[in-house]
Amino acid sequence: MLSAIKTAFADGALVRLKLGGYHGGEPDLKSVEVKKITVKGGDKLSFTYRYKTRDIIKNYILPEGMALLRTGLRSEFRSAQLATTGFDMNFERNGDKIRLKRVEVEGREAPSTDHNRAKQRLVAAGDKPYLKALKITGADGQVLAGSQDKFRQINKMVEIFAPLIQAIPGDNPKIVDMGAGKGYLTFALYDYLANVAKRPVEMEGVEFRGELVELCNDIAHKSGFDGLRFEQGSILDYDATGADAVIALHACDTATDDAIFKGIKAGAALITVAPCCHKQIRRQMEAGHNSASMLDFLLRHGTFMERQAEMVTDGLRSLLLELHGYRTKVFEFISDAHTPKNVLIVAEKDGRVGRDREAILAKIAETKAFFGIEYHYLERLLAA
Repeated sequence: MLSAIKTAFADGALVRLKLGGYHGGEPDLKSVEVKKITVKGGDKLSFTYRYKTRDIIKNYILPEGMALLRTGLRSEFRSAQLATTGFDMNFERNGDKIRLKRVEVEGREAPSTDHNRAKQRLVAAGDKPYLKALKITGADGQVLAGSQDKFRQINKMVEIFAPLIQAIPGDNPKIVDMGAGKGYLTFALYDYLANVAKRPVEMEGVEFRGELVELCNDIAHKSGFDGLRFEQGSILDYDATGADAVIALHACDTATDDAIFKGIKAGAALITVAPCCHKQIRRQMEAGHNSASMLDFLLRHGTFMERQAEMVTDGLRSLLLELHGYRTKVFEFISDAHTPKNVLIVAEKDGRVGRDREAILAKIAETKAFFGIEYHYLERLLAA
């Protein structure tokens, strides 16, 4: 099979390659998909590593990629499916026994390998009042040079959130964006749902700064977004009754917990948060740090303490969401080249209240004891 892969790569005949049945030492890795791409540095093999909660893409020159495939087929993957313009080949390995099956095909074309081609955006640029008002696009409707990263972030977030919201049952769901700021995501998500997906929604942005609320309501009016409005106030003071989805992007420290709390109390079908700083738990971990701990070699360094505090904070948030009947996933939603705060927690209500309750409570208590944590702010909100 390796010879067939190499030849298909050289001839431009490679359509796709998928390796499955992984049994190596990489936790949560499910499969690997490989394709040929053409980038500035030349032709490469692009590997997409598919994990349970995230995908990681790495590009390799041909010798590096073939070496990885050789190791993978020899000892890490039990199956592989190769598709080319002229034939399909299936690989199966059972111990030392290998089975190959080849089937000829006709009329199949190889996909484009141009990795630098223009990407299809869910939110298109153009003559949109909100994009101009937010200084994403200029007078000509083109994305400004200094706003390219922001435009990519907006599209990536819409790509993630839109399917989750579209899966919410019922008509005209109520979506609340907590700590909306200037409403970059709020406007773009409403635009996509209302004008592209044709999914009627009622959307509210909650923001403490009155001048931003006034600005955003004016932009919404000029954009003709009748189902979108912004309200002034704090997250905790906001009445989230009837909210079907609660979103909070980069709400500082415990404001993320305020948003999660409001979502849980409202019985929202969907809660998605991208946390910002994690001061509340970090302070307790620093105060309760035990130099005899097995993690002392890490936590005595400030930068590792900060990263650990972030993971512990979000891990406890996920457990508390699960305790209240939500299925949770935590993953990186955008490259850290654009923002270092790139972790997203997605919680979907699935009615598991009561299931595994004692096990979850025990894990929360065990985690707090291990890291010297007295309490998690969200825990106190939910107990009040």
